[in-house]
Amino acid sequence: MSEKKHIHLIGVCGTAMASLAGMLKQRGFKITGSDTAAYPPMSEFLESLRIPVYQPFGVSNLKPSPDLVVVGNAISRGNVELEHVLDERIPFCSLPELLHDEFLRGKEVLVVAGTHGKTTTTSMLSWIFHTSGQQPSFLIGGIAENFGSSFALAQGRHFILEGDEYDTAFFDKGPKFLHYFPDALILTSVEFDHADIYKDLEAVETSFKRLVNLVPRRGKIIACDSGASVERCVARAFSTLERYGPGASADWRVVNQKLEAKRTSWSVLRDGHAWADFEFAVGGEYNVWNATAAAAMAASCGISKEEISAALKTFKSVRRRLEVKAEVNGITIIDDFAHHPTAIAGTLKALRSRYPGRRLWAILEPRSNTLRRNVLQNELVSSLALADQVVIAGIFKADAIPAAERLDLHRVAMRIEEQGPSVRVLADADIIVATLAQEMRAGDVVAILSNGGFGGIYDKLPQRLRLLAVNAAAASHTQTPIEPAPA
Repeated sequence: MSEKKHIHLIGVCGTAMASLAGMLKQRGFKITGSDTAAYPPMSEFLESLRIPVYQPFGVSNLKPSPDLVVVGNAISRGNVELEHVLDERIPFCSLPELLHDEFLRGKEVLVVAGTHGKTTTTSMLSWIFHTSGQQPSFLIGGIAENFGSSFALAQGRHFILEGDEYDTAFFDKGPKFLHYFPDALILTSVEFDHADIYKDLEAVETSFKRLVNLVPRRGKIIACDSGASVERCVARAFSTLERYGPGASADWRVVNQKLEAKRTSWSVLRDGHAWADFEFAVGGEYNVWNATAAAAMAASCGISKEEISAALKTFKSVRRRLEVKAEVNGITIIDDFAHHPTAIAGTLKALRSRYPGRRLWAILEPRSNTLRRNVLQNELVSSLALADQVVIAGIFKADAIPAAERLDLHRVAMRIEEQGPSVRVLADADIIVATLAQEMRAGDVVAILSNGGFGGIYDKLPQRLRLLAVNAAAASHTQTPIEPAPA
């Protein structure tokens, strides 16, 4: 766009939408946005960028009329702002369209895609490129702690981008990543997810096959050697294909992995030969795989293994990925963006290695469109059973899911309990906090698992624990000592 226009984003508090808003503002556009309910970290991020967020949705948010409206993929027909845009014929587009046309043209585009790990892997890859002086632009579906941001616009030739398989907009039901036309691709994993838009695993695989088919012959695909689904997706790739993982045939093979309380280390064999040793402070086996994928892509782009190693040593994490929210009276509270049983299992395993011997709580809000359904109910049972204490909140907007498809909370609880952990189903965040805060003890590790705001539990639980500690201390100081009886 040659003129600096007013652009309004409907659904601006989504991670990608908020990032696009920031990028557009940096380009000099006047930016406004609206959403139904803003929550951290993106609400805080938008506030830091001084981008106004109007709540709730309303026609008044579109006055004076903007030059262009970006419609987020969570916005459906019936939304009052969208209806006004259509009635008044205000120009509109999707996030991926505008991203491609305004920012990706002329760049070498590196896309990170997959069911799991793409946000963290994109952050790692961006950090490696940044610390090695490549000046990359990037867009990440979360706040990368090393940058304090989810995006950057820089002078280098690379644009590093998280590629999401979710649909594009109400008028474009194809996955967002098909708009990005990658020059090179990391494929971390392929599993059934997004049960609201994909019928089955085959439908998911079809989308990833189409993404693979966009990579040019001169490009490269770095794919995890994690199973049959990935193999089917890359089977007809026209570009150079390399695999990473622990398998003996992997081009980038992970060996000598050590998951310690404060340090994770491993070695990588390249084509069967010792190549590099890595370490960082991030926990979890899945993060070893993520980092190896990022290292392989960076090396393919000419970055030395020494530069990669130095970058990984200083890599922090991404907000809402094993993020320590508070430590109160010896109780550690972790926030993790859990959206799928596989991700939950990876998180709980990582916490077991990070906090050995401590009692592990899993507090789950079934909020994602996959977790709210019973399609992966058995897998959810196996994942949550890795904790010692399990608490499951009411299903987010349960009425939106047909009863026959809905997650059966009480059956899940019963089956988890059969495997050993103590399980409770409690309606909401307030009841969970009121019930559990008094039971928690020093040494506990509490994993709060949700891909949403979860009723503010991330702040409410630490506050209640602190209040209980203050009250206990006050009570101990006000007790009247008992005088000894006279002899």
